[in-house]
Amino acid sequence: MRTRTTTVSTGIAAALAALLVLTGCTSPGGSPKEKPSSAVATAPAPVAPGSGSGYEGPRPQDQNLLAWTGDPNDAGHVTAQSAAGVGGRVTLVRIVLREQITWSNVWLGLAGIDPNAQLSQCYLGVYDATGALRASTADISPQLMTDAIAKPLPLAKPFTAAPGTYFVALLLNGNWATNALTLKATGAGISVNAGLTPPNLRYSTVLTGQTSLPATLNLAEQSTSTINTGWASQWYGVS
Repeated sequence: MRTRTTTVSTGIAAALAALLVLTGCTSPGGSPKEKPSSAVATAPAPVAPGSGSGYEGPRPQDQNLLAWTGDPNDAGHVTAQSAAGVGGRVTLVRIVLREQITWSNVWLGLAGIDPNAQLSQCYLGVYDATGALRASTADISPQLMTDAIAKPLPLAKPFTAAPGTYFVALLLNGNWATNALTLKATGAGISVNAGLTPPNLRYSTVLTGQTSLPATLNLAEQSTSTINTGWASQWYGVS
């Protein structure tokens, strides 16, 4: 009887030990090796486009404008040309619109004035990519005689400008001192047209002897001969 009792007790003890081991292996969370580590770093969430976390250059809207030929902060070069050099020529600066706007004003950076100038028949206008005149100002001669600042010059009739390519046209006539009547511009003259040919030049002149802006231009006749003498690309804004 004692031998049997010892055998039964030993068997029960072994069964209980096996049960405890089985219970530990199948308990929630499993073994320590299977538990997730709290030291694992999570990847940062991606930054949504347009969230403003990255630097973006100045935009026309930052200065209450609709478009411009470039950041006016970069328009430091002063353009000076003689009346004989540019008088009667239509000077064109290309501007590309990315969205539809109502174009009411052309902003011009007037850098210096000649109080003794005799100006007349001076205009700003806007041509589209076909060479059609879309709008123009009245004679701006009086505005070129006062206040050497950036100033809006109103179009006689605002127009709806669809996205696309346009050319701001400047026509000067009269007499002025070469180094007195000056316009804000980039330093680019010859280089501004790198990679371009007519009728898509970014900066050019067409025609001579004009006293008003013609209704149409042949943009295939764009010339750089005057541009190459130092008549640097003027700065313009749109509102």
